[in-house]
Amino acid sequence: MSNPDSPVPTPFELGLYSFGERTPDTQTGLTVSAEQRLGDLLEEIELADQLGLDVYGLGEHHRPDFAVSAPAVVLAAAAARTRNIRLTSAVTVLGTEDPVRVFQAYSTLDLLSGGRAEIMAGRGSFSESFPIFIGGMPRDYDALFAEKLDLLLQLRDSERLSWSGQFRPNLRDVGIYPRPAQSELPIWLAVGGTPASAVRAGQLGLPLALAIIGGMPEQFKGFTDLYRASAAQAGRDLASLRLGINSHGYIAATSQAARDESFPATAAAMYAIGRERGWSKMTREQFDASSTLRGAYFVGDPEQVAEKILFQHEIFAHNRFLLQISVGTLPHAQVMKSIELYGTRVAPIVRAEVARRQAGEAVLV
Repeated sequence: MSNPDSPVPTPFELGLYSFGERTPDTQTGLTVSAEQRLGDLLEEIELADQLGLDVYGLGEHHRPDFAVSAPAVVLAAAAARTRNIRLTSAVTVLGTEDPVRVFQAYSTLDLLSGGRAEIMAGRGSFSESFPIFIGGMPRDYDALFAEKLDLLLQLRDSERLSWSGQFRPNLRDVGIYPRPAQSELPIWLAVGGTPASAVRAGQLGLPLALAIIGGMPEQFKGFTDLYRASAAQAGRDLASLRLGINSHGYIAATSQAARDESFPATAAAMYAIGRERGWSKMTREQFDASSTLRGAYFVGDPEQVAEKILFQHEIFAHNRFLLQISVGTLPHAQVMKSIELYGTRVAPIVRAEVARRQAGEAVLV
């Protein structure tokens, strides 16, 4: 079992995340069972660990096209089959969760994994959990989220506490157990399109995970600038801030193969969601444009994907990148091959170049 405060994060962390998608296969029209999808997912996490990738995240959804509604349970199963990879939610929809139970679940995961658990808390981009758990969208969602995040952070920092709030029963000098293996359980704040969330992360000095799944990366520079400016204004140590980028993608031996194989699944999945939100159907031209250097998708051969990660590193100076393979359902063997290319071909290029850049900065200083 690893040291309670290990593994020490690498200078630039590379990882994966998934929602456990189980949309119909565009080639066969068949949908895998939830049981099969979870089994495949555990194999994918195990492979990522064997390849030396740093992080694996699981999202939380409560709908038929995703198999994971309880990420901590699946991650606990993965903990038993892995040795080094960090295991995180991606994301925990904190607005419909009890922070006490979230902390207990991920503390338990931390103990089972030997100190490899993290929480990525966010507002969530789907609303299906709200009618299930709290009866619908609250009138003041920001106040609800802020209160729950405050309690989660206090639980992390104190074994015993008294706490009072508007949306949850008060706590009066109670201890919350178990405590995690790590001296401080990492809690990231996930941000999509809400600037106030970037400000909140900076003010609190929390690691920030920024989702970029559309548009051009330069459009999101304002979020990271706002994050760092808010942290500086709050007196936080800027050198200790951690910034991650989460994006969609797929890697194959050639760029053409990557786009040909991933487009049907991506388009089908995005259209299924888009029908609920009034989006138009994705065209192949739009997909290909999003897969270029300045687009949002990391779709291509290993060298192209590595180039794109490094291109964005110049923009954001982030120290973590998580890739979602894939958005829609692809054959399990293709996903495993894509993960293999990510770990064996993309990761060495990115790590070597980031290390070179950091060494250059150190020399200049």
